[in-house]
Amino acid sequence: MKKTKSSSKSSNSPGIIERAKAPTPGFFKQLRNIGLLLASVSTIVVTAPISLPAAVVTAAGYIGVAGGVMSAVSQLTTQSPNP
Repeated sequence: MKKTKSSSKSSNSPGIIERAKAPTPGFFKQLRNIGLLLASVSTIVVTAPISLPAAVVTAAGYIGVAGGVMSAVSQLTTQSPNP
C-alpha cells in the first residue's frame, strides 16, 4: 500500500513572501513603526562614541531585539478575508 504525504500546510494559507507583500492593518503599521524606532534608538545607544554604563548598553541591546521582533511580526500580520 502506497503512503501519501499529508501536508500540514493549508492550501488556503499564503506563504511568507505573500504575507510580507500583503496589506498590513493600520494598528500593526503603527506597531511596526514603533518597533523600528526602538531598534533604531537602541542601535544609537549601543554604538555611541562615549562610554555608557554596562546596564544601559545591555538594556539597549534587549530593546533592540524586542523592537526587531515587534517589527517583523507586525509586518507579517495580514487582514483575513471576509468569508
